[in-house]
Amino acid sequence: MSIETAGWGTLVLVLAMMIVTLATRWGGVFVMSLVPVGHRVKRFIDGMSGSVLVALLAPMAVAGDNGARAALLVTAVFMLLTRKPLLAITGGILAAALVRQLPG
Repeated sequence: MSIETAGWGTLVLVLAMMIVTLATRWGGVFVMSLVPVGHRVKRFIDGMSGSVLVALLAPMAVAGDNGARAALLVTAVFMLLTRKPLLAITGGILAAALVRQLPG
């Protein structure tokens, strides 16, 4: 299937993405309204955010460049030491920028 991205094609693509996004968000809320939230469900939800984060960051750590690895390391260390996400993210961005500016 191919959609032309000139003219109305772009609008159709944006509308399709909007519908899919809304369906998944509203569908998740609807499904969770049917699930009784007990201790096990709370533990699952709490653990899910961490596993999604690891799933997103692990490929970057393995296949990324040294700037990406430095950013991950500095962000993790800052987060453990300060518990301030904005400071940790800033440190990670600066680490990636500095490592990528080094020659070689």
